[in-house]
Amino acid sequence: MPPFHWWRTVFFLIPAISVYTILLGTLSLVSGLLDRRGHAAHACARAWSWLILRTTGVRVHVEGLERLEPGRTYVFVANHQSIYDIPIVFASLPFQLRIIAKASLGRFPFLGWHLRRSGHMLVDRSRPDRRGIFGWASRLMAEGLSLIVFPEGTRSADGRVGRFRGGLVHLAIDAGLPLVPLSICGSRHVMLKNRLAVYPGRVRLVVHDPIDAAGVAANDARTLNEQVRDLIRTEAECDVVDAAAADRVA
Repeated sequence: MPPFHWWRTVFFLIPAISVYTILLGTLSLVSGLLDRRGHAAHACARAWSWLILRTTGVRVHVEGLERLEPGRTYVFVANHQSIYDIPIVFASLPFQLRIIAKASLGRFPFLGWHLRRSGHMLVDRSRPDRRGIFGWASRLMAEGLSLIVFPEGTRSADGRVGRFRGGLVHLAIDAGLPLVPLSICGSRHVMLKNRLAVYPGRVRLVVHDPIDAAGVAANDARTLNEQVRDLIRTEAECDVVDAAAADRVA
C-alpha cells in the first residue's frame, strides 16, 4: 500500500492546488485587462504561493530582508531544490517579481497563460534568444520590477548547488543592477525529485547582501558568477553539511 503522504498528495494536495491555480490564474488573466504592469497578477501569484505553502504545511523562515531597500530593482539569484522554490520565494519577498522560466511551463493550462500575460519570460533552453531576453529584462527594469532566476537550470537531487549558467551575470551587468543571492535550504525534503509525494516541513530562505554588478567588465563575469554561487552554497547546503558531519561521527 502506498504511504500516507502519497495518498495525501494525490487525493488532497493536487486537487486543492489545481483549484488554486485555476481560480487565481483566471483572476490574474482578467486583472491583466485593467493592469498592464502586472501588479495585480503578482498579487495573485503571492496569494497562490501562500495557499500552496499553507495547505502543504510548509513553514518558511526568512533571514536578511533588512539588507534590501524597499521598492528597488534587484536580480534575485537562488539555488533550486524543489518545485516549491517558486512559491517559497514569491510568498516571502515583498517585491514585484518576474521570472525567466523554461518554455515547458507555458504548456500548463492557466499557469502558462498567467506567466505570459503578467510579464514573465519563457525560454527555450535548446534555442535561447539572448537578444530577446536582454531586451525584455531592460523593459522590466524601466518599470521598477525585479527578476528572480534559478541559474542551475534544474533541481538538485541531493541539495548540493550545481553549476550556474553564465547568462544571468551578463544580464545583471548589462542592466547595471545589483545581484541578490538567495539561499534556499530544506525545500528538497518537501518534495523529493522524481517522487510523487509532498511532506510538511520547514524551509530557510537566507537573503544575502546585494552585490553591485554595475561597472563589472565582461571578462570578469565568470568570476562574479562563481562568487555568487559560492555565497549561496554557504547556507543552501546546510543540511548536506550536517548529514556529512553525522556520518563522520557515526
